[in-house]
Amino acid sequence: MNSPLNILVLYYSRHGHVAQMAQKVARGIEEVENCQAVVRTVPRVSAVCESVAPSIPDSGAPYVSLEDLQNCAGLVLGSPTHFGNMAASLKYFLDQTSGLWLSGALVGKPAAVFTSTGSLHGGQETTLLSMMLPLLHHGMLLVGLPYTESALLTTKTGGTPYGASHLAGADNANSLSDEEQRLCRALGKRVAQTAARLNHL
Repeated sequence: MNSPLNILVLYYSRHGHVAQMAQKVARGIEEVENCQAVVRTVPRVSAVCESVAPSIPDSGAPYVSLEDLQNCAGLVLGSPTHFGNMAASLKYFLDQTSGLWLSGALVGKPAAVFTSTGSLHGGQETTLLSMMLPLLHHGMLLVGLPYTESALLTTKTGGTPYGASHLAGADNANSLSDEEQRLCRALGKRVAQTAARLNHL
């Protein structure tokens, strides 16, 4: 039996919604035979230069390492929307991956993106597109959500063909809708299925 393929679910979450989405994405990954989700996060960027985050977070997923990224067979990247862009904490980690870019470690691997916003028109699609840019520079193969996913046609909250999304609300009180959960799982499953095909499983 082949060793399972590791699909990295890498996210930053401030109010917990992106973390919840990451768990749904991971569930979709593990619906695919011979694929397993590796869920990781990044530390918050501090305004105080001398401040150093603990090496292990108090709760939630472990912090990501460059080795996690190098050794994955696929990547699903998640971030809240900050002014129509990914969070600085996630961008800070991605800015440290030039060594992987130089070696071509991520070339040809499937990748997808997901996000959460406080308002319906708060920049979900621009954030998803901005998250794709470094992945394209790494030579990754972007996977979206086709309209054969019926939840895209019925959702009244989040959900885009560019990736999964969630409408958290101005007070961050909205739970993930049924459609949003289904689209998160579908996105994880599509990345895992693509990775399995690319690895001839």
